[in-house]
Amino acid sequence: MRRLLVLITLGFLILGVIASGCISGNNATSPSATQTELKKATLKIFHAGSLSEPLKDVSEAFKEYAREQLGYDVETQAEASGSVMAVRKVTDLHKKADIIAVADYTLIPQLLVPNYTDFYVLFATNEIVIAFTDKSKYADEINSDNWYEILARPDVKFGFSDPNQDPCGYRSVMVMKLADLYYGKPIFETLVEKNTNIYAEGNHVIAPKEIQVKNDKVVIRPKETDLTGLVESGSLDYYFIYKSVAMQHHLKFIELPKEINLKDFTLADHYGQVSITLGSTGKTIKAKPIVYGVTVLRDAPNRELALQYLRFMLSEKGKEIFAENYQDFIWPPVAFGNIPDEIKDEVKIEG
Repeated sequence: MRRLLVLITLGFLILGVIASGCISGNNATSPSATQTELKKATLKIFHAGSLSEPLKDVSEAFKEYAREQLGYDVETQAEASGSVMAVRKVTDLHKKADIIAVADYTLIPQLLVPNYTDFYVLFATNEIVIAFTDKSKYADEINSDNWYEILARPDVKFGFSDPNQDPCGYRSVMVMKLADLYYGKPIFETLVEKNTNIYAEGNHVIAPKEIQVKNDKVVIRPKETDLTGLVESGSLDYYFIYKSVAMQHHLKFIELPKEINLKDFTLADHYGQVSITLGSTGKTIKAKPIVYGVTVLRDAPNRELALQYLRFMLSEKGKEIFAENYQDFIWPPVAFGNIPDEIKDEVKIEG
C-alpha cells in the first residue's frame, strides 16, 4: 500500500512537471511567434520643427495601427529642422528620407518637384504670434497695438529663426515688413535693419546667405523651436513663433492683426505686397497665408509603408491628433500632382 501511494504521488509530480512545461513553453513561444509575424521597418521623416509634437503623436498612433492592420513593427525616425534645411538635406546633402513635411508647402514644388517627387498635399495652417512668459520684460504691458514699441525698448531682447533655414524665420521678417504698411511706421527698420544685416528695398526683403546680428538685442537660431527654451528660461523676452507651438508649450502670446499675421486666406493679395529673397537658395518668396505641405519622396526607402503613414496622417485620426496639438487642419487636405492611389480617398485633388 505504501509503495502504491509513493507511485501515485510520483505520477502526479511527473504530470505537474509536464503541464508546467507546456504552459511555460506556450508563454515563451507566443511572443516570439508574434514577433516573427510582424515585418520590421523604419520610416525616416524630415520635418519642420513646428510639427514635432503632432508628428510624434501621429507616429505613436501609426505604430499601433501598423501592428494591428498592416503587419508591421514600425520605427519612426523624425528629424526636426527648419523646413528649408529639411528640403536641402535631400537636394544638397543627398540624405535618404521617406517623407518630407514642411511649414511652407511652396518649398515642395519649388525645390523637390520634379526631381524628387511628383505630388504634394496641403494639410495644415497656422499664424504668427509673439510669445513670452511672466518673466519677460513688460509682460504686463505688451498687447496687439503696442508690441513693436515694446520690442524696440533698449532693455528688451527678442528673437526669430533664421530666414535661410526656416519658414517661420522668413515669415517673421515679412510680418515686420507688413507691419510697416499696417501701422504706417518704420517698424522693419527699427527692429530688423538696425539689429541685423537683413535689409529691405521697398517692400522686398533681402536675407544674406550668412545672417549676422549687430548686437545682443536680437537672437537668431536655425529653427523657431530652438528659441522656446530661451524664452522659457527668461534669457529671451519675446520671440516670433507659430500659435500652435506657443500653445503646445503653454506660453503666453499676443495675436497680431489679421493684416499681418499670415493667417487670413482672404488677405492673400495684401500679404503678397511683401516678398523676400533667401541667400541660401536664391529663391524669392512672396508673403502668403501659412499652409503646411507634405510629400513622399520618389526614391523613399520604404515608399509603400510611407504612403500608408501619409494616408493615416491625412485621415480623421490625423485631423484629431493635430487638433489635440492646437494646430488647424485643412479638411479635406488638398493634393496636387500625380496623386498616389493610396491617398486618393483622403484628399481633394486639385490639378
